[in-house]
Amino acid sequence: MNLYGYIPESVNEGPGLRAVLFISGCRHACPGCFSPGSWSFRAGEPFSEKRQQQILHEVTSHPLLEGVTLCGGDPFFSAAACASWVGKLRAARPDLTVWAYTGFVYEELITDPSRMELSRLCDVIIDGPYIAAERDVSLPFRGSRNQRIIDVGATTARQTIVTVQLDAW
Repeated sequence: MNLYGYIPESVNEGPGLRAVLFISGCRHACPGCFSPGSWSFRAGEPFSEKRQQQILHEVTSHPLLEGVTLCGGDPFFSAAACASWVGKLRAARPDLTVWAYTGFVYEELITDPSRMELSRLCDVIIDGPYIAAERDVSLPFRGSRNQRIIDVGATTARQTIVTVQLDAW
């Protein structure tokens, strides 16, 4: 797996101060994507064990972070490797929220075991492809109206899609 980018502090990809990891590789190829350079699975740098530990240390020792967001590319194309890292993060800092962006819809994610594993490690998933015809810059944390902000815990418990009420975050 490659890391296309890393932002230690951001307020754009979820609520509060968050670290953001951009995972290389995406096959959705959404027209109008804001980051087509991330589509290649070889883009960026190898997410080596050393680099993973470095970022894990930075994130877990940062007292002001509220969470981590996985972007891309699409982290669910590298679900097993992402789940491994997120599992370490969860063990070290269970208080941090984990958000992930994907071009898959949630219903697709849970049909694949490795994608389902990564899904279950997330608090929130913003799902669905970016659709330029549904672009809406007024929407918080997403680019097109078809994308949902899914509360994974509530969705799992209720066995039906539950979207996030942003005032609760």
